[in-house]
Amino acid sequence: MEKNKYYRLIPKVDILMESETIKELCTDVKREYVLEAARNITEGIRGFINDSDDENAIISRIENVEQDIKAEVNSYAAMRMKRVVNGTGTILHTNLGRAVISKEAAARVTELVTGYSNLEYDLEAGARGSRYSHFEKLIAKITGAESAMAVNNNAAAVLLILSALFRDREVIVSRGELVEIGGSFRVPDVMSQSGCSLVEVGTTNKTHLYDYENAINEETGALLKVHTSNYRIVGFTESVSIEELAELSKKKGIPLIEDIGSGVLVDLSKYGLAYEPTVQASIKAGADIVCFSGDKLLGGPQAGIIVGKKALLDKIKKHPLTRALRIDKFTAIALEAVFHEYMDEERAVKNIPVLKLINRSAEEIRKQAEVLQGLLTDQVGNLCEINVVECESQIGGGSLPLQRIESFSLSVRPLNMTTSLLERFLRHEEHPVVGRVVNDCLIMDMRTVLNGEEELILHAFKNIFGLEDK
Repeated sequence: MEKNKYYRLIPKVDILMESETIKELCTDVKREYVLEAARNITEGIRGFINDSDDENAIISRIENVEQDIKAEVNSYAAMRMKRVVNGTGTILHTNLGRAVISKEAAARVTELVTGYSNLEYDLEAGARGSRYSHFEKLIAKITGAESAMAVNNNAAAVLLILSALFRDREVIVSRGELVEIGGSFRVPDVMSQSGCSLVEVGTTNKTHLYDYENAINEETGALLKVHTSNYRIVGFTESVSIEELAELSKKKGIPLIEDIGSGVLVDLSKYGLAYEPTVQASIKAGADIVCFSGDKLLGGPQAGIIVGKKALLDKIKKHPLTRALRIDKFTAIALEAVFHEYMDEERAVKNIPVLKLINRSAEEIRKQAEVLQGLLTDQVGNLCEINVVECESQIGGGSLPLQRIESFSLSVRPLNMTTSLLERFLRHEEHPVVGRVVNDCLIMDMRTVLNGEEELILHAFKNIFGLEDK
């Protein structure tokens, strides 16, 4: 095949830039972006000609050059973050943003950030204030701690605590608690970065109180307990409770720090789940400092909340890293709104989306699935097999790793395309729908499909199968 003639058919970039389609594009987007897209597309066509022997495909690429330029420019201008329908059944899906924020908390954020606020202004004194002051007393009251503050995530909280209080000191941790969280982020690495020395005690599966006691010396700065919220060791195991460690820390005059991870403020065992240690229980047991995530079981924005003894937190607040790791106004406003819900446990369970999703009954979810089944059957029933099936949801986000919750899913098997292709098409919709492919069926766990999102799923299916509204 003579390829040079096809290279010559590719329009020159300067000629393309003078076409009506491209000139119109330049009225909405900077000319330099359009020019870059034109160069990229024409260069891509050259590469395609070099690699392809399909003359029809080559001609099609050349004829559609203006449309391809337009598509590339639109990809620059399009908003990349999108509202996603979560059909995975994972309530705290790290890749999908973890905790859903309530509309009330989001409205509060919108109200304040679209104007000025007293973020760091003391209205009473008419002078500079602290961004922690808006929620410090509230968190302290709820958790039983003397003081509270927040940084941008829980790993930052651990780093700040150790850097501010125990740099150049030894910190004792059980080997079974040297966890790794998402992205290969490891507790030993955080400790090393903070400048303290890690002292491992016990074994992977068993650590005794005497292991800690034997490791204490004049260089010991603190005892650190890390709640293994993202995995469980079962079988021949033993660990030291926070109560036992608190007694030892008082006996030796050494601070006890606990990274509790998920940030539970409600006893979930009352709602049919496994018991997960609460922040209040750790403070009551005698921990001097407790840190936890804001966007896990707490149900708030991404943050690392630090609570504990006032004398210790005062030192942390003065450390240079505090400013580098501090929360922004969006997070401060959302945190205050979320913690206000916890002033009453019943209100929190009712209003905080994470807790609502956890506590949804299987019967309620089954009815939701059946309604969506009916809507989809009416539109694409001749193109797909659609069934309601039992399944199990999970908490996710490194919380309660063994916990499974009875739920119901919609199972869809397309008849005129592969299931994997349907799954991909759903991910590329204007409002992407994310599900799972199991046994050649698309599974959408309805526990995590929020109210009103059924219409988004229905619209996506109609769009994929090229159907008009009935």
